[in-house]
Amino acid sequence: MSLPPDYHTHTPLCRHAAGEPVEYAKHAVAIGLTEIGFSDHSPMARDDFDNWRMNSSQLDEYVEKVRKAQRDFPQLTIRLALEVDYLPGGEDWILELAARYPWDYFIGSVHYVSDSWAIDDPQKLSEWKHRNADEVWAAYFDRLTQAAASGLFEIIGHADLPKKFGHRPPPDYPALCEKFLNAAKKQNCAIELNTAGLRKDCREIYPSRAILELARRKGVPITFGSDAHAPGEVGMNFAEAVRLARNAGYSECCRFCQRKREMTKF
Repeated sequence: MSLPPDYHTHTPLCRHAAGEPVEYAKHAVAIGLTEIGFSDHSPMARDDFDNWRMNSSQLDEYVEKVRKAQRDFPQLTIRLALEVDYLPGGEDWILELAARYPWDYFIGSVHYVSDSWAIDDPQKLSEWKHRNADEVWAAYFDRLTQAAASGLFEIIGHADLPKKFGHRPPPDYPALCEKFLNAAKKQNCAIELNTAGLRKDCREIYPSRAILELARRKGVPITFGSDAHAPGEVGMNFAEAVRLARNAGYSECCRFCQRKREMTKF
């Protein structure tokens, strides 16, 4: 089975990953991947926003690290990208980032349901004790829908992230998903199958099969990502992700080059 591109990988510049891009590329070649993309956490407009992303001054360094991997592994297609946090009101900053380099794609992700709480941050896990989980899910999908509707992203990342620590969705979950997927379809935006969920408390790929089947019925395309934070995680559990995608009715995924999409079989 040929494996699809791994479009979600990180670098040490985000301050919570290990291994240089050349090491990620080396592992990708070793396991038979033909294409990967680096999509490290983008800077925020304020460098002190949080402590798990690169600073604005490190963008040049990030790009050069990816370019070095491209030079050292010409047999591997390597894309240059960012995982960009979506916060309402931050659209101008995202447009500014987009203009700085010839990116291949942007992954739009929602980690924050408020300006001070990232729902997946292990350091802020205790915050869940003070929140109504159903309200968190609703706030999350509201922002995810805004992200998809913004037209700023080629891909939406880990589309049911609140389940990371085992908090399962509320009864009105299908309605929340449908609104989000309608926005993604309207903007021609893909969603990713992110295998990192299998390494978290939820023990499930992002998104769930239910979301994926609904996305397929609506014609929303997909990508694949390991969310690798170490070289050995590149392409991890892709066989399971491919099976999930095929069982949901998919046979193609997206490839991106300079923010233009083409479809490829997997």
